[in-house]
Amino acid sequence: MFHDQRVVVVMPAYNAVRTLERTVREIPMDLVDEIVVTDDASSDGTVAEAERLGLRPLVHTRNRGYGANQKTCYQEALRRGADIVVMLHPDYQYTPKLIPAMVGLLADGPFDVVLGSRILGGRALVGGMPRYKYVANRFLTAVQNTLAGAKLSEYHTGYRAFTRRVLESLPLLENSDDFVFDNQMLAQILHQGFEVGEISCPAAYFEEASSIDFRRSVRYGLGVLRVSVEHFLQRHGWGEFPIFAAEGRRLAPASDGHAPVADVARSRPGRESDAPGS
Repeated sequence: MFHDQRVVVVMPAYNAVRTLERTVREIPMDLVDEIVVTDDASSDGTVAEAERLGLRPLVHTRNRGYGANQKTCYQEALRRGADIVVMLHPDYQYTPKLIPAMVGLLADGPFDVVLGSRILGGRALVGGMPRYKYVANRFLTAVQNTLAGAKLSEYHTGYRAFTRRVLESLPLLENSDDFVFDNQMLAQILHQGFEVGEISCPAAYFEEASSIDFRRSVRYGLGVLRVSVEHFLQRHGWGEFPIFAAEGRRLAPASDGHAPVADVARSRPGRESDAPGS
């Protein structure tokens, strides 16, 4: 709890057994009320590891994709009464020690969304970001800023924090279930006029940290450009796209009677058999 606001950290997990404990141990539980882990049908024992750490992971019964995993995360956070939601990858690439700063910028204003930027501070390459990813990041960000009329330092970070109002306002169910979900979400945030803040965020690159291969990176980049063009056309009144539609499908807590965003099984602590593939 922070200034009477309930804080929930969500962790979209996929084959994170080797890094989950390190990440969880550094989360400041004097500030965070709950941790939500959603597992996208991992095959490495991530579910059992989460249970060993005392968590109650939600498990996709089949692999749905990174975007679908986030939808489940956010829906569950809303169901648990979150006022502020922090998305933290369980691969230890982003330090949990920035959570208090991110939460403070949301709870005390003036921001609705806070991004942990690997570019601010100029140490992305020193931290181990592959040069081709750095160049692609800078190119795509420049294009996105131009088309969106924004001035963000990075659109591609996986470290993000949101107010409840943001998550309830965006038509997130219109978004992709794949990696481009992140950029669709940011385009929606900018389109609806929410205030976005950034803080400098060191990132670590090592063997256990998750990453997508070159082929999927290219597909991701093309998807980002498509989303940026759609946003440009939408905001100038030259086109209409479902992800920006006022009547677009939004998340709602499962208790509200809405259809779930994915096939999800609720895990029970101490039951290793709940892990996929066991």
